[in-house]
Amino acid sequence: MKSAIRDPAELCRELDLPAQIASRFSAESFRVFAPRGYVAKMVPGDPSDPLLLQVLPRSEETRQENGFVKDAVGDLDASLAPGLIHKYEGRVLLVATGACAIHCRYCFRRHFPYEATPRSLEAWRPAIERIASDNSVEEVILSGGDPLTLVDGLLEQLVCELERIPHLKRLRVHTRLPVVIPERVTSELLALLAGSRLTPIVVIHANHARELEGDVSIAVAKLIQAGVPVLNQAVLLRGVNDAVDSLTELSRALVNLRVMPYYLHQLDRVAGAGHFEVSVERGIELIEQLRARLPGYAVPRYVQEIAGESSKRVLA
Repeated sequence: MKSAIRDPAELCRELDLPAQIASRFSAESFRVFAPRGYVAKMVPGDPSDPLLLQVLPRSEETRQENGFVKDAVGDLDASLAPGLIHKYEGRVLLVATGACAIHCRYCFRRHFPYEATPRSLEAWRPAIERIASDNSVEEVILSGGDPLTLVDGLLEQLVCELERIPHLKRLRVHTRLPVVIPERVTSELLALLAGSRLTPIVVIHANHARELEGDVSIAVAKLIQAGVPVLNQAVLLRGVNDAVDSLTELSRALVNLRVMPYYLHQLDRVAGAGHFEVSVERGIELIEQLRARLPGYAVPRYVQEIAGESSKRVLA
């Protein structure tokens, strides 16, 4: 993470691209952060590379578009305590950190007030106590930011506190780190997950088959061999994966790694991401095409999160 590219001009130089294709103004409002290992998978000289488009700040981000808002999925309305979000029955989400290993330009939490996120075990205490007081909660989702940007010691402390809550059964970790910095899947992390009283589930985030190349396969295999189920959720993104060939290759690459394609999300309508949106009608068409090409287990559910609804809305 220390060596990640943080400047749009440097990103362009690294890929032999003219600096003017990136918007410095957009980068100032939501800064660039791209690990060099991830950048190395991009095609030099190609401004339309699907991995580049996910991290390159564009002038389109400054457009005011109807229906695109800062809190697209109603996180703030569902907050019960600092860092604790409760939307769906039986499970809560803990914003474990505001740090990410990559800044995705379509991120639905790009405007989230991370400055109020707990950064120590003591600061998490109100959220932990709130979880402990609700016997209906069986599962905690660690999200962020990215929970795997926490150092092992702090992550272990947090997990240990959750393990002490008797009605909790499962621990889900939503993370992009095994995809963008696969070295993060260490023996210490594996021991923490596999040794927990809570059943661990890891949900990774890859949008394109090329993101899964190289050491990502090793990282994922380590998780699975440790007995940790691994799922993937992707976002349908214009120019990145809005073609049946791209989505087919992604699903095939995932199942070949023993990762189940879990969700294909309709883009959350967060301010600054309108240029990534693909119509729902096109998304349904793509899912129908995938069903004609792939076995059923390899076709993700196409879903949309609507603020205030009791579950994800299944579109196809």
